[in-house]
Amino acid sequence: MLTIAFLALLCASASATEIQPRDSSYSGEYGGGGGERFSQSGNQLDGPITAIRLRVSSYYIVGLQVRYGTVWSDYVGGTSGDLDEIFLYPGESIVQVSGKYKTYLRKLVFVTDKFRFLSFGKDKGTSFNAAPLYPNTVLRFFSGRAGSLIDAIGFHWDFYPSDYESC
Repeated sequence: MLTIAFLALLCASASATEIQPRDSSYSGEYGGGGGERFSQSGNQLDGPITAIRLRVSSYYIVGLQVRYGTVWSDYVGGTSGDLDEIFLYPGESIVQVSGKYKTYLRKLVFVTDKFRFLSFGKDKGTSFNAAPLYPNTVLRFFSGRAGSLIDAIGFHWDFYPSDYESC
């Protein structure tokens, strides 16, 4: 009897997921296994990605900080290298990220829906290309591993928040 109830529950949950539209996806994790885990999943509640700060050394992507709406995330990574900052135009979103890594992250190239290509780091290592699985979805937040450098990075894709008013 318990088996029949379990099978009925399993079938009901399987059919419920079939009717729910899918819109979120994940790309990654690209890089090495060192560092401490980080996730900016809670930051996406502050709004869409509106700016990115990257600290870049001669060989690596050292640090990352992202502005969601008008609120900056916690900084992850190290302190060496030069700090670069990019701002997205109002309503602009990141729709693809490519890059290179070896033990650490070496290069990131952000592509926006306004056809801008924003490149940081050195062109050396294993290549990756990250894009959403579902149409009309954009980069919503980052996760990964960081210590004194960005060890690895992952990208989380979903719809642009419809209730967000750009400043």
